[in-house]
Amino acid sequence: MAQNEKEQNDYRITYYNAVSSKEVDWLWYPYIPYGKITILQGDPGEGKSTMMMQLAALITTGKAMPDGSGDKIPGNVIYQAAEDGIEDTIKPRLEAAGADCSRIAFLEQPDEEPILLNDTRLAQAIEGTQAKLLVIDPLQAYLRMDSEMQRTNSVRSVLTNLAKVAERTGCAVVLIGHMNKSNRTKGIYRGLGSIDIAAVARSILLVGRDRNIPHYRVMLQIKNNLAPEGKAYVFELHPDFGFRWIGQEEYEVEDLLSHKSKTDSKLDKAKDYLQLLLSGTDMACADIFDKMRANGIGKRTVEQAKKDMGIISYKLGDKWYWQLNGSDASGERI
Repeated sequence: MAQNEKEQNDYRITYYNAVSSKEVDWLWYPYIPYGKITILQGDPGEGKSTMMMQLAALITTGKAMPDGSGDKIPGNVIYQAAEDGIEDTIKPRLEAAGADCSRIAFLEQPDEEPILLNDTRLAQAIEGTQAKLLVIDPLQAYLRMDSEMQRTNSVRSVLTNLAKVAERTGCAVVLIGHMNKSNRTKGIYRGLGSIDIAAVARSILLVGRDRNIPHYRVMLQIKNNLAPEGKAYVFELHPDFGFRWIGQEEYEVEDLLSHKSKTDSKLDKAKDYLQLLLSGTDMACADIFDKMRANGIGKRTVEQAKKDMGIISYKLGDKWYWQLNGSDASGERI
């Protein structure tokens, strides 16, 4: 047995000097890494799926990413869509984007055995097609049931297995998640569910509308564990001229909020900012304070906004997280 590995009882120990370091590969730096899970979230109808089909078109035709980066080598894509029709919606959108549809596949959904996130057929399809990108649209449709999104152990197991598939194959995995309005409280959103969904993802992207330029959509990165967070990237969805990449712009989360008058207080802005930050995923409170501080909002104002909104605090491991009231997570609460 090698000196670097010792078997003790039923487990194996490997020392880090036996591990070869390697850099992270990127489909689109710093937004979508290869071999990892990325979450793309936003309200329904804001252009998440359209944006991903445009990226799929670039990949299949060997074109650069919107900012000119990428290997420019044509690759295969698996686009797994559950809500839109294949013939009348997905295929026409891919054609309109200029995709090479001979390089874009999907797994057919048998009624007796529907495809789920923990399905071995996904891994087999990635390996069989050598796909560069797997898109699951939307995430909610590929979990066994809605309540599964709220059960920490269940979600952790499913997404950890999917993350291992991504790492083993080198495929970039993008999970599209809708932020659906709660039936109980107007304006309050029900997020993606368990904190484990956000924890397993290495990158989280949020797509929202520029309230001052209705045709503009803004992709903001709100989490990146592998590189510095990227700048906002803007694209246009024009009713007459269709899709167009605009480029990187200086946007903050506040720019995606409903237009406010100059008389709005910092407390109002803090509430709006918290609403958007927490509408798709729970977030570590330290990260929230950092983002608020960068937008000129102090800790005391943020804490008052938290109290007014009834935001829940809970501890997971050694970190405290904040959560909009109405979803669920495991952990010590206050």
